Amino acid sequence: MKELDPLLHSQLRLAVMSILMNVEEADFVYLRQKTDSTAGNLSVQLDKLSSAGYIAVDKGFIGKKTHTVCHVTELGRKAFEEYVDALRQYVHL
Repeated sequence: MKELDPLLHSQLRLAVMSILMNVEEADFVYLRQKTDSTAGNLSVQLDKLSSAGYIAVDKGFIGKKTHTVCHVTELGRKAFEEYVDALRQYVHL
């Protein structure tokens, strides 16, 4: 039986990846609202996903406000699909 990816097995990181798998990109505010997380916690989890190469994070400005946009990478897409496949094995037990 395949092992579940511990990086994706976190509730918030899995939620973020699930959202990003279904959109071209999402900004920080949208992800925070959809996951009902705090800004600090979301920021930490995005850093972990980005460090693993699962997502790309682009930071910029709109006027004087920071604007952070995320999208899933090919590595992240593959890891998520493998996670879902492994989860299916557990469900069918």
